[in-house]
Formats: sequence, structure tokens, C-alpha cells
Amino acid sequence: MRVTQIPNLRLATRACPVCGETVRYSVFAEQLLDAERWTAAAFSSRKLPEYMHFRVLRCSTCRVLYSSPAPDPETISSLYRSASFEARAESIWAARGHAQLIRAARLSMETRILDIGAGDGTFLEALLDLGFRDVLGIEPSTAPIERASARVKPLLKQLSFKGENFKPESFDLITCLQTIEHVFHPAELARDVLRLLRPGGKFLVVCHNSRSLSARLLGTRSPIFDVEHLQIFSKDSLRFLFEVAGYHQSHIRMFWNTYPAEYWAKLFPFPDRVKRAALRFLSSSGVGRFPIPLAAGNLIAWAEKKNTLR
Repeated sequence: MRVTQIPNLRLATRACPVCGETVRYSVFAEQLLDAERWTAAAFSSRKLPEYMHFRVLRCSTCRVLYSSPAPDPETISSLYRSASFEARAESIWAARGHAQLIRAARLSMETRILDIGAGDGTFLEALLDLGFRDVLGIEPSTAPIERASARVKPLLKQLSFKGENFKPESFDLITCLQTIEHVFHPAELARDVLRLLRPGGKFLVVCHNSRSLSARLLGTRSPIFDVEHLQIFSKDSLRFLFEVAGYHQSHIRMFWNTYPAEYWAKLFPFPDRVKRAALRFLSSSGVGRFPIPLAAGNLIAWAEKKNTLR
């Protein structure tokens, strides 16, 4: 794939976005871009992978993988505002899985919840179905909010997350589901979330795992290496993030996802011709709608703010 210039793409050199290291790193993968593959879907969720990425570095201190140079914050905001949205069905499947995590946590129905990167609000709708009454979502992209149901559209605010937009200690639970990879300053986000949580409140993160079996087998052909993903965590680097941000404790484990067979086929790095044929067959035969649970390389983490009221 040839490297080309993408119009209006401004890149910025970054220190490690977790620990701030500027010198001690190694190059994990060089930049791989192709203007012919760059479309309005480049920064949309659960898209057909283009298998492109910026230069990927591995921090020698906290071991996170991160892109540098990468699009600067202003460019990122612009790219998300104008991104297309073509994943309504997959969004519903994701919301079901994430709702199971909340159900298992046995939280009070009075829990006040903020969802960062809420997309079309399907997770908020799942929370309402569980009985939660005080939920709010923020989403920087226009297209998914336009696709949201009438039930949750009033609960969605179009903006990028900034702690200054909310009152300190105003939420019991803040969720960031497949989103923390997408932000320019994840450590700043984690610290802002901590300030917004009430004592004993929790930060729930679901993210990709750079040390998963699939990531190690596929390398940069894994769909987790993508222009949208400015950093990719492992258990160790995610735990490091919570520690430097000031959380009292964290629990991190592997997370299984359930999606239709057609979605899994869309993600796998088949040659283009093979993938198109496979997707046509799965769609026309109905086999593609069959749900398949997989440990596809994701992590779930609960980080807790110290309860000073005890």
C-alpha cells in the first residue's frame, strides 16, 4: 500500500499519552496510509476496516502502544463531526453486551450515569430498559445522533468530552466503551472522570487489548490497528493509566463480545475479493445473522474512586 497525503489532515507529534514519556520508546510499526481508502467512514464506529494506521510507538515506561504523529485534537473533532454512521445493527449488539456488564454489577437504579462516546444511544436505551432513570450520553459525531431513537435523542449531547462541562462529583458511574482508544489525551480524560465521580463512584472502560492472542497472531493486520485508534492498551498499561490518574483500585479482565457472523467476517483481514464474496454469501444465505460469542481481544476494566465518606 503506498503512503500518500490525506487532504486537511494535520498531524502532531505526541509524548506518551499515558505517562508523558518523550524519549524512551520503540517503533512498533511505521505509518501506513492510502488516500484511495480514506473515506467519510474513516472515523466512524464499527466500520469495514481499511487496515491503515499512523506510526505506532511502544512506550518503554508504561508499555502502551500509541500513534505519533497523529491527528491533532482540532482535526480529530472535525473528523468525528463529519464521520458517517453505518453500524446501527452492530451498535445494538454492542449495547446488549455492555448492558450485561451493568446488570451483573447490581447497581442501584438511582445511579447517575454518563456515557462517553455514546454513538446513537443504543447503550443508553439498554440502561433505560434495565430501569435506570438518570442517564446522559455525549457523542462528537453528528450522524449517529441523527439516527438515535426519539426515546434517547434528548439524552444525547453533541460534544467531545471535557471535564469542565460538568459539575465535580456529579456522577456515580461514567462509562467509556470502545472509546478511550480514540481520544488524544486519555490520561487527562481519566483524571477528569475521577473529578466528576462521587466518592466510591466507578469508571467503566471497555477497550482493545494489544496483548490478546488475535492481536499477536495478526499483527498490524488486526483491525485494532486503525487510524481512529490513537492508543491501544494492554492490562498492564491500562492499570498504569488508572494509577497515574489517581484511582483507588481497578479490576481488569478479558471481555467476550457477541456479534453476528457477518460482522466478524467484516473484521477479519481476508483479501478484498474473498471478503466481498464471503459477505455476499453470509448476507444472502442468512447465515451472517447467526450470533457468535468470541474472546476477540477486548478488556473490561472497573476503576474506583476512593470512598472518603466511609
